[in-house]
Amino acid sequence: MKRYIAAFTLILFLVSCGGKSEKTMTVSGTIDGLKKGTLYLQHIKDSTLATIDSLELRGDGSFTFSHEIESPQLFYLYLKKADNNDINDRITFFGEPSEIFIKTKWNTFDALPEISGSASHESYSKCLEMLSKFNKRELELKRAGLSQEIQNDSVAFDSIVELSNRNIISKYRYVLNFALNNPDSYVTPYLALHEASDANPKYLDSINRALVPEVAQSKYGRALNAYVQSIK
Repeated sequence: MKRYIAAFTLILFLVSCGGKSEKTMTVSGTIDGLKKGTLYLQHIKDSTLATIDSLELRGDGSFTFSHEIESPQLFYLYLKKADNNDINDRITFFGEPSEIFIKTKWNTFDALPEISGSASHESYSKCLEMLSKFNKRELELKRAGLSQEIQNDSVAFDSIVELSNRNIISKYRYVLNFALNNPDSYVTPYLALHEASDANPKYLDSINRALVPEVAQSKYGRALNAYVQSIK
């Protein structure tokens, strides 16, 4: 009898120490060319960027982080290099309970990192690619509107304003269409909150009500619901 108890206790110990739950996110990868630095896994907690874990890297750019998460959300990898240069040293990714792999280079850390293993990040990345086009167009129009020639021409200035408004509407339309067509994506409430919060409340309410239960109960799902209720 004692043998069975001992064996059962050993199994429980091994499971508790080495097992991974359904909410475990493992982030591993390589930073090519890195010789020395500190890598931080971060997220937004209570509106503040907080560090979850850190790892000293010496002579090898390989890393692994494991973290229990409530639901898919944005995370950040921040690299503090020995050169004390904080520019372009943070990678943003949409994490979820899965095995996520990130490959990048020390001197172009946040420039086109290869990220795989997160379905949420794939959707997020595609959305960002489209949104960057709208943002780029908006920047171009703002620059054009600041030129002295345009400022002195009321017709031309009004045309710039009209183009800018159309661009913003097109951006909202893209986000709203994505959200309404993807109620099962954890990216949906995040985009609605951060890219279309000024849209017509009735559209945001439609998105909120269409979310599947799992997404509605996620971090961003609850935040979207709270926001919608506050603007009704």
